[in-house]
Amino acid sequence: MEQLTTRGRLRRTALALAAAATTLGLTLGAASPALAVTVPAEFGTDYHDPLTAAPAITTPHTKSCSVTVAEAKFKDFTPYTGTYTPPTGCGTPGRWSKVVLRMDGSVAGRQYDRLGYLDIGGVEVFRTSTPEPSQDGIDWSVEKDVTRYEKTLSGEHSVDMLIGNVVNDTYTGVLDVKVTLTFYAPEPSRTASAASAPDQVIPLSDADSVTSGAKLTTPRNSERILAEVYATGSGGGCEEFWYSAVTPSASYSCQGGDDGPYREVEVSIDGKVAGVASPYPNVWTGGWSPYLWSVLPSPTAFDVRPLEFDLTPFAGELNDGTAHTVDVSVLGVPSGQTGWSAPTNILVWQDTHKSVVTGALTSYKASSAPKVTNTYEDGSLRSLVTEGTHSLKVSGYLDTSHGRVTTTVDRSLTTAITHHWTPDESTDNQTGRWTDAQKVTVNGHTSRTDRTYTLDGRSTIDTDNRLRVIMSIDDHARTDGILSDDKYAGDATFTLGVAREDRHAVATTRERYRLSGAGVCYDHTLATEQGVLTKDVRRC
Repeated sequence: MEQLTTRGRLRRTALALAAAATTLGLTLGAASPALAVTVPAEFGTDYHDPLTAAPAITTPHTKSCSVTVAEAKFKDFTPYTGTYTPPTGCGTPGRWSKVVLRMDGSVAGRQYDRLGYLDIGGVEVFRTSTPEPSQDGIDWSVEKDVTRYEKTLSGEHSVDMLIGNVVNDTYTGVLDVKVTLTFYAPEPSRTASAASAPDQVIPLSDADSVTSGAKLTTPRNSERILAEVYATGSGGGCEEFWYSAVTPSASYSCQGGDDGPYREVEVSIDGKVAGVASPYPNVWTGGWSPYLWSVLPSPTAFDVRPLEFDLTPFAGELNDGTAHTVDVSVLGVPSGQTGWSAPTNILVWQDTHKSVVTGALTSYKASSAPKVTNTYEDGSLRSLVTEGTHSLKVSGYLDTSHGRVTTTVDRSLTTAITHHWTPDESTDNQTGRWTDAQKVTVNGHTSRTDRTYTLDGRSTIDTDNRLRVIMSIDDHARTDGILSDDKYAGDATFTLGVAREDRHAVATTRERYRLSGAGVCYDHTLATEQGVLTKDVRRC
């Protein structure tokens, strides 16, 4: 950042203070629906640091200790390697009340968005993408609750982190990042950490591959087993925009397989499908139009959420003391085509009063493959309409130290995508809606999670070579009565094929994040124009 002028530094300081106020839960301009700011006619060389409307992570009022896990300047594809050592003085390792990961980053100049990961002891604990910088530079930060990995964090382990980057005469942005972990001692009323933390986390794959034929041996007293899969389509090719792929019979720049844009993430055990999920349609900060995401990233872009699969009905088979084959696959990807990664962790909860827990899979209902239909129409405005469904219902029991426990997992997926484009693709519009409903019943007690993802993107290129993109994305979920809704909308226009200073870029963006239900109320709205924060309002 040394190249910044004094005036630039003062402006950056003001922007950083505003961002810090938001992070700390302060409401800027709460007395008015808009902030008292001057909005430029178009984007300049600097704009507000990235931020989101998502709630900050709540932490206990107990003693805390922080450890630096990684600190690096990523300018190529050389990973950072180091050693992590747990802190002392914040409670017994592995029995903290909460553990929070924070990544702070800065970048200036010109750079693409980049995808990165952090492994500790081979366990992927964090996956992220990066913002594209302004010319003068930006700072950003991401926080994640990583308490579920506390057993891994209780011992000394190797650290492996990479945000693959390319720096040359054109792409000058070096990604300068620092990752810390903050550990909170147990609260006085509690003798142990959160009961939800697993006893073991077993990594299945490295950070840049899809798992195929991994061998898994679980503890013989496992009584709950989950898989978490950080599935991402990326790399700048068609699988980064997998929801836009078309069938071989359709004429479009992104060709897919026979299922067109239908994608599904599956986990199989010994050749039998054990879990299904709809991937989230991540849009990275260079996707569609970088000016859409100059301040407000697409939901989940900076903290990539893993897909979760409840494998507990299969625990009776997995507890036999032998190695089992686990495959993680992305259905719909054309044969031989790359672009997906799916690093996977297996989370295991153990019966502390029994060394061997036996059981069996008692019911299994699954369609042999997803049911997908594609309807293509050619003409002056081409169209492809895709609909897909898939479901899986499995039951199994375990004879634990506290009696027989029967678990039933019932999951169903739907996909609905409508894509319209002109032959020259100067008009390219699409809508997508994905649902992922899961019901887990344990001895008659049911927990339900219903997720809905929507994407509506409309792009046009006019006769002056001006690209305009209007986009909305919604990440909606209801989990046992708690509703979360992260809704983004943006409208951006700039001139293609010219230097950055000649693009005359303009954009308005807006994000509203809401939580409600069971005494919970959170409602936060942010809005920007030309990279300037114009609204920061909380309603709860």
